Amino acid sequence: MSIGSKPVLLDEKKQPRRRHLYEGRTKTLFDGPDPGTFVLYFKDNCKRQDNKLVTGKGVINNRMSEMFMVRLNEIGVQTHFLRRLNMHEQLVRATEVLPFYVVVHNLAFGNFAKRLSLEEGVLLPEAIPEFQVKNKQVSDSVVSERHITTLGWADADELDCIKEMTQRINDFLCGQFIALGLRLMRYNLEFGRVYLSDYLSDTQIILIDEINVDSCSVLDIASGQRLDIDSLSDEDLRLCDQRSLYHKLAGRFGLLTPGGPTDLLNREENL
Repeated sequence: MSIGSKPVLLDEKKQPRRRHLYEGRTKTLFDGPDPGTFVLYFKDNCKRQDNKLVTGKGVINNRMSEMFMVRLNEIGVQTHFLRRLNMHEQLVRATEVLPFYVVVHNLAFGNFAKRLSLEEGVLLPEAIPEFQVKNKQVSDSVVSERHITTLGWADADELDCIKEMTQRINDFLCGQFIALGLRLMRYNLEFGRVYLSDYLSDTQIILIDEINVDSCSVLDIASGQRLDIDSLSDEDLRLCDQRSLYHKLAGRFGLLTPGGPTDLLNREENL
């Protein structure tokens, strides 16, 4: 340090630059600090409106996704979640992301009900999972198992694993929501492939991405009110305080109560 220069405190040091891997509307993915890890950053950006921020939303989504991933890990469902790093970020396992995702339908509504000529709001006898290709240009891009295996996106054994995991996840999540007077109508699940050794065939399918307000459509059973962004029209989005939707669900799961996470409560007081 040269004479007369200002000493640099430890907390003033700049954080090392991280390699940017993916930029989505609601999340950003960076290289992790250790080999085989990523850092997932939850943004405050609105899911449906570009360049609109919903203050505190990223914090709530981060904590809610952490809560569900930890609980799923505890019942033996392998996920990418390792630990939460701070209010907006979590450390996850690096995976090869599969080019399709699963939409789980527990109730018939929206485009799903229209496609199958079902009455809106009908409770399905059992959950119906649909595979959809990841394509931002096309909505409801449903594909069959034959599409997936023929195009080499996953083999038959991996698909069986995904279907079994989806059933177990749905049974667990529906119970978690029902216990709080909520019905999980529809939500998305994404899966990734982890290589366990140098052998290409030595792989494992695990749950990745997020489970939170942005990925779920939820119904309040008592009031019949939907508690998700997708239920709002564009006009409603302009008029209503979107934060209230995130706060309602976070509150039901105990994330905004006196017994909830301290950092989230502190953040909430500053909003």
